[in-house]
Amino acid sequence: MIRRTCYLSARHLHHHHHHCSLLFSTTSPKPPKFHSLKSIKMEGANEITREAKENVNQTKRKIFVAGATGRTGKSIVEQLLAKGFEVKAGVRDLAKARATFSKHGPSLQMVIADVTEGSDKLVQAIGDDSEAVICATGFRPGLNLFAPWKVENLGTVNLVEACRKLGVQRFILISSILVNGAAMGQMLNPAYLFLNIFGLTLVAKHKAENHIRKSGINYTIIRPAGLKDEPPSGNLVMEPEDTLYDGTISRDLVAEVAVEALDLPEASYKVVEIVSRADAPKRTYEDLFGSIKQK
Repeated sequence: MIRRTCYLSARHLHHHHHHCSLLFSTTSPKPPKFHSLKSIKMEGANEITREAKENVNQTKRKIFVAGATGRTGKSIVEQLLAKGFEVKAGVRDLAKARATFSKHGPSLQMVIADVTEGSDKLVQAIGDDSEAVICATGFRPGLNLFAPWKVENLGTVNLVEACRKLGVQRFILISSILVNGAAMGQMLNPAYLFLNIFGLTLVAKHKAENHIRKSGINYTIIRPAGLKDEPPSGNLVMEPEDTLYDGTISRDLVAEVAVEALDLPEASYKVVEIVSRADAPKRTYEDLFGSIKQK
């Protein structure tokens, strides 16, 4: 909120230049005394700050979450709402969504959004009022071997294309460690084999990642280790891409990383891998994201 206020303050400085014009006036026959200048500046600054705060309160920022009824998606939605964002939840099943988010008020809007149905329908779902998209979609393991490819690759590509059409400039993807397992020499890693049994899920995710990286959109790709439904334990460890090949992390912590990434310049254009470890030091998100280099 502080950063937002500063940004708005900077924008409103443009509209309040008359407070500062006395500083540079060459035509004024009697330049004002020093103390009056100071009070004018103080008064102007207070007004700008006040106006900025009012604007922040009036315009809640809206984030579109794809895969909102999934276990990680649900946590992302709840954390965004808790931080004061408005959320547009993209769901395939409205009845399931209403049951999942039964107690939420007007800050949560639910819209039908099937990522496999092409980008034009997603453009309508995302709309021109969403400033960022967080993708937490996942396929349901079943008999359809094409499901992972349709959801994890084509579905994510459709979302990115919808963002490009709408001019949405921020995209956060929840991916997975080992998406590039073959290149890491992890072809025989049991986790890699298990995840890829479901129709080459990791290969599909990796292709989608590459599409995002070439899209020109400001992205953060988050690759968590094995997902757990329990509350977070231990501290977050963040590594560069193609580093982690084991470990676990709470879905709630993955969701927190995604929400924190939204407003951190240090998270821009980065792929990060995350895991929690009991022996890891506690670090700020600025420090964690800042430690990962852009590629």
